[in-house]
Amino acid sequence: MYSAYYNEIRTFLEGRYSANGPKFHQKLLHSQYKSSPMLYKPFFIIGTILFSITVTAQSQSELLRWKTQAENINIIRDDFGIPHIYGKTDADAVFGLLYAQCEDDFNRVEQNYIWATGRLSEVEGKEALYSDLRAKLFMTEEEAKANYGKSPAWLKKLCDAFADGINYYLHTHPEVQPKLLTHFEPWMPMYFSEGSIGGDIERVSTEKIKAFYESGMEIPGNREFQAKKVDSRRAETKKVKLKKDKDGRQKQEFEPQGSNGIAISGKLTQSGNAMLLINPHTSFYFRGEVHAVSEEGLNAYGAVTWGQFFIYQGFNEKTGWMHTSTYTDIIDEFKEKILNIDGKLMYRYGEELRQVETSKITLRYTDGDSLKEKTFPAYHTHHGPITHLEDGQWTATAMMWAPPKALEQSFIRSKQEGYKGFRKMMDMRTNSSNNTVYGDAEGNIAYFHGNFIPKRDTVFDYSKPVDGSNPKTDWQGLHTVDENILLLNPENGWIQNCNSTPYTAALEFSPNKENYPRYMSIDQENFRGVHAIELLRGRRGYTVDSLIQLAHDPYLPAFEALIPGLVESYNSHDDKNPKLRDAMEVLKKWDYKTGKESVAMTLAHYYGTAMGREAERPDGLSDMESFVWLGQHSKEGVRTFEQVFDRLTADFGTWNIPWGKVNRYQRLNGDIRQAFDDSKPSRPIGLASGRWGALAAYGVSYDNDTQKIYGTRGNSFAAVVEFGERIKAKSILAGGQSGDPASPHFDDQIERYANADWKVVAFYQEDVLKRAEEKYRPGERGN
Repeated sequence: MYSAYYNEIRTFLEGRYSANGPKFHQKLLHSQYKSSPMLYKPFFIIGTILFSITVTAQSQSELLRWKTQAENINIIRDDFGIPHIYGKTDADAVFGLLYAQCEDDFNRVEQNYIWATGRLSEVEGKEALYSDLRAKLFMTEEEAKANYGKSPAWLKKLCDAFADGINYYLHTHPEVQPKLLTHFEPWMPMYFSEGSIGGDIERVSTEKIKAFYESGMEIPGNREFQAKKVDSRRAETKKVKLKKDKDGRQKQEFEPQGSNGIAISGKLTQSGNAMLLINPHTSFYFRGEVHAVSEEGLNAYGAVTWGQFFIYQGFNEKTGWMHTSTYTDIIDEFKEKILNIDGKLMYRYGEELRQVETSKITLRYTDGDSLKEKTFPAYHTHHGPITHLEDGQWTATAMMWAPPKALEQSFIRSKQEGYKGFRKMMDMRTNSSNNTVYGDAEGNIAYFHGNFIPKRDTVFDYSKPVDGSNPKTDWQGLHTVDENILLLNPENGWIQNCNSTPYTAALEFSPNKENYPRYMSIDQENFRGVHAIELLRGRRGYTVDSLIQLAHDPYLPAFEALIPGLVESYNSHDDKNPKLRDAMEVLKKWDYKTGKESVAMTLAHYYGTAMGREAERPDGLSDMESFVWLGQHSKEGVRTFEQVFDRLTADFGTWNIPWGKVNRYQRLNGDIRQAFDDSKPSRPIGLASGRWGALAAYGVSYDNDTQKIYGTRGNSFAAVVEFGERIKAKSILAGGQSGDPASPHFDDQIERYANADWKVVAFYQEDVLKRAEEKYRPGERGN
């Protein structure tokens, strides 16, 4: 008994110095000590002393290592608080980069790893269990450690520096209280290896996982598990129900995810140098702006998702890279035929039976003041983990999962010096979730549509789950980069991708879809793509500022498709409602451009939102096709507009309200999910949703529960870079670099953001020093 309890003491003490944190064991220790204090006190004291000696020796050695490495690192904060990290080695730069990220927003760094490593329910409770289970189905902690162990030595050094940089920050900032992760480990980046936070794994539905596990996971008997018949007929039209909030008002339409990348050849620029627009659309404050430099060739500037140790979207002196979310089919679902033979789960694969790999996953979750556990069975076939049911059959989900190699590619990308090296790096084929728009100092512009594309038999439709028992449905290796959709230096001199079809990326010089299997990309346009093409067509003489201006063009093509039909329908009625006359006249005279003073923009936004949610239209249309169809055929427009008119009058006292009075920016604190309050200060924003074709997108990604609209997603970090003998670049952040409301850099960029007045990037050290606000080594700031 004493031995068992000593182990509990030891586990508790280890928790303070491990990724597991102290919460659970602290409660266990307290409860047992309280129940029998005289019995356990001697062993508590002895165990604490003995183990504390060991921990102290370990922590002192660790602290010495941190301090020694910190001596090799200098951090310079410029006048916008952007950290420029200079290290002797790449590992030094990574150490300083993570340290600086934690200074700016440790909350987001920690949250990203709580989510990625499958421990969200320990903070948020039982409702997050299936998010955690999804993470663990694809990789357990033991597997993450094994991936770290088999990584090349140089990558291990970077992973070590990642953990050390965060842990040194926590050591030097004892006032910071982590929600869960009191110590970071070098295997953690294996969960966070490619692309953005979320990436591929977020395409796997947690709702389907939940339904599978809560359905009882019926295991078949000694026979083939027969699929249930499902009526797959599709209705000719659909009716999207308008969601209401608690007061009966329409909820805001959520901002669609996406990004813009534009590359301009030197033959179209004033300087003769290539240019690149880096314009991701993410949730606000999702990425920080950083600059990491080492004496081993690293000199990368751009956006890093909190907690990553590589520049995700950005540039170095010779190359630039912008990622847009891809529509390449990279995840497939395989319906398995399961049998239970003498208590063993088997699955049919051609003429053979293979054993289902089974294991258990135990997750912790908070329940009030206690920490509970729930154990799930986990099943894997060679296709991947069983994640859900399709037509009554267990279904495995297959996707790219090669964490060390993906991390290698993500870091190596930032050190390339021209197209040849960049193209060779793409041969690693682990950048699965993104397209890449590229430019460089040699004058090249390029577009890579995806990077990880499995070969498949085109007899099968992989847009739907396929029969996993048929070996012909298996992936047949990967397409080479040359087999992927690829553009290099098209004759028109520009490339654009706005999450739209790659077959219009360079207009008439675009790839021909007939040359590629259908699973490589859907041929689907959106209003942002249409907008970009019209702006780029026939234009010359680009400068950094004119490309920024293009990226903020206020025209909204969705409303040119939608609004004329509404006005015409109203005017065609003999018994038209007179109260709508003035509002219709405003829309009739509108030039379809957004702006803070535009009343038409307010009317159009609410009308478009309501039509998108309520109006009947043919099934199977894309978002863009839906609005075009509604503008030409819908008979519901006038009735819907009258409802919008009445709502605006009820909420604001008038329909005649400028867009900037409704569309606002507000950041009250550093919370990851912002709360909004109409009674508190906010700023007018003239930008509009990407749904309507705005390149500079500004929209919402969750309910505001307010009358006004408060942006949460769209343009967040953005930059334009011109290559040449010396880099010229400008950038902008939504709000500011810091997540601390007390920092002067919490929202010091918002006026520039609203007015398209981007700041000059300090890239060269002499420029950084001229604009330096602070210079320090990790551990020295504020001392």
